[in-house]
Amino acid sequence: MEDSRLNNYVITIARGFGSGGRTIAGMLGDRLGIPSYEHRILAMASRMTGRDEDEFEEVDERLRGKSLADRLRSLQKRLSPHAELNRFTSDDRLYEAEANIIRELGKSENCIIVGKAADYVLKDQDNVLSVYIEAPRDFCRKMVMDRMNIGPEEADRLITSTDRYRADYYQYYSRGNYWTNPVNYDITLNSERFGLEKCVDMIINALQIKFDGRFHVNIAR
Repeated sequence: MEDSRLNNYVITIARGFGSGGRTIAGMLGDRLGIPSYEHRILAMASRMTGRDEDEFEEVDERLRGKSLADRLRSLQKRLSPHAELNRFTSDDRLYEAEANIIRELGKSENCIIVGKAADYVLKDQDNVLSVYIEAPRDFCRKMVMDRMNIGPEEADRLITSTDRYRADYYQYYSRGNYWTNPVNYDITLNSERFGLEKCVDMIINALQIKFDGRFHVNIAR
């Protein structure tokens, strides 16, 4: 009988700024014992696109499987929240480098990918659980104030600016879809109502339900 298990699974997490989505991704990675990627994908893609065309393609060809995972994990992980203050401007070459990295991760290892329109990039793969996390403005404002040590007006400005950037980024690269569309995702969660820990529990439950034994999932308690 053919083994119905897939080689690896990927969890993509889209999130509103201040919803705690990145924190949830980190907690989820700790529970599952798998890496969570966000800034490091951008950092690697930026290095690749800084090269001339021939060297860029050569590097891209070498970044496969274990080599890619090792290179990503060697890069510094961003610990503090990062707001987008500028309006979105397209950079197709950078996006394609990021998308190539995401596709390779999507077929090579168990991992979590935060942002980068990863749900769209991996929409044709059957080993992906896609999640969107949002929360009311009051919750997001307090989260941003506490984590960035800023006042409420500045927090509101950063939330508005960053969410607008993410929405424009997603719409441009998905060719017209919109970022908060619930049908883009397997599940959407309100992090204020459930709390961060319960969101982690629900994502793990959804992972097990969706794939129904096709993966061996190690869960730390």
